Amino acid sequence: MLKRILMVTFTAAVLACQATPKQQPVVDGVPNIKPAEQQSLVCKEVVALIENYNYKKIKLNDSISSLILDKYIKALDGSKSYFQAADIKSFEQYRTTLDDDFRNGDLTGVFYIFNVYLKRYNEWINYSLNQVKAKYDFNQNDTYTYDREKMPWAASSAALNEIWKKRVKYELINLQIAGTPEAKNIETITKRYQNLKSQVAKLNNQDVFQMIMDAFTEVIDPHTNYFNPANAQAFNEDMARSFEGIGARLQLDNEVIKISEIIAGGPAFKSKLLSAGDRIVGVAQGNGEFEDIIGWRLENSVAKIKGPKGTKVRLKIIPAGHELSSKPVIIELTREKIIMEEQSAKKQVKTIESNGQTYKIGIIKVPGFYADFKAANAGDPNYKSTTRDVKLLIDTLKNKDKVDAIVMDLRANGGGSLLEAIDLTGLFIGRGPVVQVKDLRGKVEVSEATNNAPAWDGPFGVMVDRLSASASEIFSGAIQDYGRGIIMGTQTYGKGTVQSSIDLNKLVNPSLLQRLAALVSKEGSVSVSGASGGITPPQLGQINLTMAKFYRVTGSSTQHKGVMPDIIFPSVYPMDKIGEDTEPSALPWDVVPRSNFTPVKDLTAIRSSLVKLHEQRMAGSLDYKVLQQDIAEMKKRENETSVTLNESKLKTERDALEAKSLAKTNELRAARGLAALKKGEKAGKNEAFDFMENESLKVMADLMQIK
Repeated sequence: MLKRILMVTFTAAVLACQATPKQQPVVDGVPNIKPAEQQSLVCKEVVALIENYNYKKIKLNDSISSLILDKYIKALDGSKSYFQAADIKSFEQYRTTLDDDFRNGDLTGVFYIFNVYLKRYNEWINYSLNQVKAKYDFNQNDTYTYDREKMPWAASSAALNEIWKKRVKYELINLQIAGTPEAKNIETITKRYQNLKSQVAKLNNQDVFQMIMDAFTEVIDPHTNYFNPANAQAFNEDMARSFEGIGARLQLDNEVIKISEIIAGGPAFKSKLLSAGDRIVGVAQGNGEFEDIIGWRLENSVAKIKGPKGTKVRLKIIPAGHELSSKPVIIELTREKIIMEEQSAKKQVKTIESNGQTYKIGIIKVPGFYADFKAANAGDPNYKSTTRDVKLLIDTLKNKDKVDAIVMDLRANGGGSLLEAIDLTGLFIGRGPVVQVKDLRGKVEVSEATNNAPAWDGPFGVMVDRLSASASEIFSGAIQDYGRGIIMGTQTYGKGTVQSSIDLNKLVNPSLLQRLAALVSKEGSVSVSGASGGITPPQLGQINLTMAKFYRVTGSSTQHKGVMPDIIFPSVYPMDKIGEDTEPSALPWDVVPRSNFTPVKDLTAIRSSLVKLHEQRMAGSLDYKVLQQDIAEMKKRENETSVTLNESKLKTERDALEAKSLAKTNELRAARGLAALKKGEKAGKNEAFDFMENESLKVMADLMQIK
């Protein structure tokens, strides 16, 4: 029903999209980037979707227009390093018109603002390049203010000249303190600014449109997001934890695509023809002609190299260590579906001793709630999902590793699939309500886990932190409400909203898309021919639209408040800067009636005992003491906005901080029986220590002993 309603909305808008747009003001000195016809259409439809189907039921008005303008300018120049006060004053003409412009699909104003930014950007990068070779006095007592967010906009070019001159000086001092020669420092900074200039020259209207839509949607609510076609593909691949291609991670290095990693099991890995460090200078599809990709944007090169499984791609390779002028090696690979195992759920087993007893505890790290919906809908019995992966890990931990308890690590897990959160909860509670969802009509539905029995019914704990959000909060909240396990960490993010992913192409009548494609092709925009020789319709992208809120089975929303752990740790993330309650456009906290659920156990008394034992350990814990000191120092540094440009003073400050950090590190290492590190020496990977994980395992040992 929703799709049918949305189709009507889109059809009407496409028919109306032929209105004559305003003339976009021209900015001298830069290639003026202009919006594409399909972007005008998408903008109108995003407005329609938000006004009709966003949970807030909000209508665009002059107040929202003002907020969008401020958000957009901040996104472009949050450091106030490019625009001058006169530029900002000239943008005031758009303060109360963007709501009407966006509703009509008129993007000329916001694209003009970007082109002004582009001009200013190039001006100050060019100025900085000229300043790199200037003579500086590093013994002066001047300072560089790097955080200018709360300062006024520069009144003149001369004022910005001074800011950029100090920035260049600061960058040179940093390299000089590191001990590199002056000539090398000048070369490094010159290349840095030349690279910045090169990268900004590659920006296109898709990049600009994405920034505009980000500013727009973030004003509505923090989690309604538009993704342009390239970003939509990346989002869906991340959700599926898979993609189709050659199985190599790529990066841009001095205008050339370089292989940074070969993914195990993929075509590149199996062929043994590619290695990390190899550079790709040309790409051909099957037996087609090669295209030279030197100087291309990274995502454009990646799009050529990736492709449907079963298809062939040929690459021109300059092997690692060879000069770029060397004769390329040509290789051919057949693309396959690549599973991103390193971003999937993983397990490890650790042993903990407590009061003379030894316990084996399995730790399952879940980085996100992912699911390959495309494969699942196609009937693939082995489709990728969080629940399926965790179920296999539990079976191994239980039957092979013979663990006494399991801890789920959801730290930095920003969420993902709501269905996966429900199914994953079922692995630990069996059958029962998991989450309540209230839609934009106010109707509340209860979603239940349908497992006949839990996959793990033994001692269980969950680690969370401030970055644990959304699906992580559904899972940890349900575990806590059922008394099924102990939650350990810091107050979670507080995202209690549900987004629906809408492929904009699927909402538009195909014949209308073809008309739009013909119009785009006629106007000379980028378009490709399909296999049948016709014009391929333009991709419109995807919107993740906030259409519901979720609530715990107790009826309480996690919105704003998140999940409060049973065992609370200090947060290494600033609670006043990260979290839903720091977002001005976030939905409020509220409640719905309690669902009909039966807790597995009442852990109230046990929880109190665990807290006491934890606090006793923390009172004598050196790690805890150092953690609190580090957090206090981070808060102190948060308020700093400037830095000295006196080389001697800066070096003294840096040396003092480094010495203090090394002393604390060695104090902790001594407590663990490890040898002290020397200045500049790094600890080995096997010596890494995770304080929160270690203490969580001790809490689990306490839990087993109390029970």
